Amino acid sequence: MKYIFFVFILLVFISCGNEKVVQLPEISHSEISEINDVSAAYLFYDETAEDGMELNRKNLISSTNWLVNVDKRLTLKQVIPNIQYLQNKKANAGHKNENAKNYYTCSDTSNKNLGFIEFTDIAYQTESLDNYSGAISNFEDSNNSTAIAFEANNGITIASTSLKTMIVETTKDSLSYYLKKCDTINGIILLNFNEDLSFQNYIDYKSIMKQTDLKHTKISNKEFIFN
Repeated sequence: MKYIFFVFILLVFISCGNEKVVQLPEISHSEISEINDVSAAYLFYDETAEDGMELNRKNLISSTNWLVNVDKRLTLKQVIPNIQYLQNKKANAGHKNENAKNYYTCSDTSNKNLGFIEFTDIAYQTESLDNYSGAISNFEDSNNSTAIAFEANNGITIASTSLKTMIVETTKDSLSYYLKKCDTINGIILLNFNEDLSFQNYIDYKSIMKQTDLKHTKISNKEFIFN
């Protein structure tokens, strides 16, 4: 078996003479462009399958860095249960490498090459902070807390004790601006993603947050998936 990267948009998986295509999510910039000692898993978009997708994980080696290649057309509802499965598989593997990490593979449009977003420590929660303003009072430090909800229609709701108006409706283009407005000492940001959000849009938001220079605030490694 082998896998071949067609840089910029498509990743082709070839096994036993059968060719399948993954349309990789695109990002405008990636801080990580090269990873050694890897094995790969694939989440294919498949309209003929009952759940609309197919997971191939046959060649994953637990002691290596994992490159998870997700088709950008899939939704989080389709993707996240498989990601949780892979995370559990690696955590419970007999042969472990504590330095091995997990990455999503992307197409970096800035240099027409591959880029990678790490998700090793992300803990996906299949529940939501339904009432964003009310939920803030339950945070460890409610004076420096922000909850952000990313809707399937690309709308974004921000509830934060750091803003003059506690709840703000915004868009992807203004996300970085509001992240900086919420950047307070010992601040914490909790992320909530609609399960119908496409994987491409999910990666867009993750990329924006990674590129935003937050001086004080920490983005929680818990990510909530809501319906």
